[in-house]
Amino acid sequence: MKNYLKKLAVLTIIFLGSVFNGYTQGVTSSEISSILEVQQYNRAIHIMAMLLIGFGFLMVFVKKYGRSSLTATFLLVSVAIPTYLSIKEMGIFEHRGEIEQFILAEFAAASLLIAAGALLGRLKIFQYMILGLLFIPFFIINELVVIEDYFNFVGTVADTGGSIVIHAFGAIFGISAAISLTTKAQRKIPILTDATSDRFSLLGSMILWVFWPSFCAALVPAEAIPLTVVNVFIALSGSTIATYIASVSIRGKINVADIANAALAGGVAIGATCDYATHLEAMIIGLVAGAISTIGFAIFQEKQEKFHKIIDTCGVSNLHGIPGIFGGLVAILVVEGLDVSAQIKGILLTVILAIIGGLLSGKIISWFGKPNEIYNDDTEFVD
Repeated sequence: MKNYLKKLAVLTIIFLGSVFNGYTQGVTSSEISSILEVQQYNRAIHIMAMLLIGFGFLMVFVKKYGRSSLTATFLLVSVAIPTYLSIKEMGIFEHRGEIEQFILAEFAAASLLIAAGALLGRLKIFQYMILGLLFIPFFIINELVVIEDYFNFVGTVADTGGSIVIHAFGAIFGISAAISLTTKAQRKIPILTDATSDRFSLLGSMILWVFWPSFCAALVPAEAIPLTVVNVFIALSGSTIATYIASVSIRGKINVADIANAALAGGVAIGATCDYATHLEAMIIGLVAGAISTIGFAIFQEKQEKFHKIIDTCGVSNLHGIPGIFGGLVAILVVEGLDVSAQIKGILLTVILAIIGGLLSGKIISWFGKPNEIYNDDTEFVD
């Protein structure tokens, strides 16, 4: 009986294989392209969930600023995507498929939301829109110079999931803009939270955690998707574990802000090597990134803010900036045959362009005034 079942299974596999082979032989290249675009569309929707729901709710931790945080997120994404697509349609950029171009626009929107996190609560609502209009051109310039090597100066940079050009760029841009947009009086005002705002922030973090693999795997070749997805989840698991251990060790008890933010640092750091690293390397990257991020939030954030004379509302330097640069540097050890000089130049140019863009943008936005009261919905929302 067992031999009979084995023969039947073999015959079934042979039959299905011949049918599938005959089917794929009849599929045209345009049909294959359409199938791939549908797959990209699915990942694009996951990224949109990250942008609006994940980032949106992550930023509602400020007690009286929840409506403003969500509205600002809505507006920032709505400004970023059409602005990016409009600039890319000027004819001087490489032609890409509709969905691929849309995903690149989503990447730009993600970086913009990171930059806005440094300024959250200290802008009028319309000023977030101005921030978006100013940010996107600088993001595209950095993308052209570092990733596409438009001027043949950098070389090939490993940054599949945007550790450098999305996360580090957005964080440094936001910190630089905050220099012109943070007053001495504002630095004395505490950022209040409560149990409800913390729970919503954790919800946003978990949504980002779930969909992060789609972000990193959005544009990788089909054969690299399985490794990328698993690596991202492993890195996120590592950073979550490290965050808990570091948070309890430093603070004595769990800090919600650490868990909601530093737990995501593994996703930030693995971006540069998500389609190259082994699973063990991904775990190590996640553990180190989570520890670095938590130490940053618990020990160094206050010192950083005093040094720069700013407020980094969402702690983007410790979640996106430092882990992003760490991920870019780790690629030197992980990616076989990587051009080390190109990788370092890519990181340095990203930092320089982000600082210049942030300082200029912050200065321009400051011309439009400052809110009468910060971290409070009541200044712009009907009760």
